[in-house]
Amino acid sequence: MSTAIRRITPADLERTVELVHELATYEKAPDECHLTVEQLRGALFGDSPALFGHVATHDDEVVGIALWFLNFSTWRGTHGIYLEDLFVSPSHRGLGLGRDLLAALARECVERGFERLEWSVLDWNEPAIGFYRSLGAVRMDEWTVNRLAGDALTRLGSPTYAGD
Repeated sequence: MSTAIRRITPADLERTVELVHELATYEKAPDECHLTVEQLRGALFGDSPALFGHVATHDDEVVGIALWFLNFSTWRGTHGIYLEDLFVSPSHRGLGLGRDLLAALARECVERGFERLEWSVLDWNEPAIGFYRSLGAVRMDEWTVNRLAGDALTRLGSPTYAGD
C-alpha cells in the first residue's frame, strides 16, 4: 500500500473532475457543479494557466485533490494560495492524505515566499473544521465571503449599467 502527493497531470483530469463532483454531492450541492474535463484542462494546462493542482494517490489511483490559485495580500505585499477544493474520497480517509495535500501547499507557500494559505469551509462541516484546527488553522470569523454571480454579475458587468 503506497500513497503519494504530486502535481496534477493531464492524465489525472477525468478522475479529478469525478472527485470535484463527489465533493459537490458531499457539500449538498450536486446540481451546482458543472465542471467538465475540457474546462479543467483549459484552466490547468491552457495558454495562461490560472489554476494549479495536486493529487493524492493510493496504489497509483488518484483518490484526493487540492485545486488552488494565487491570491495577493496588499497588506503583506505578497502572493498567497487560495485553496478552492480539497477532497479525499471517503473510502481513503484516515490515511493522512488530506494533511499531506495541505502540507504540500504549505511547502509551496514557504518555498515561494508566500505568507498565506487560505480556504473556506462550510459552517456545518464540523469534521473538516476540527481537522483544520488540529493543523493550526484559524477561523476568520470577522470576515464574510461575498459572491456576485448570475444575473447580478451580468447586470453589474453590463457596459450600460447605471445602478438601480
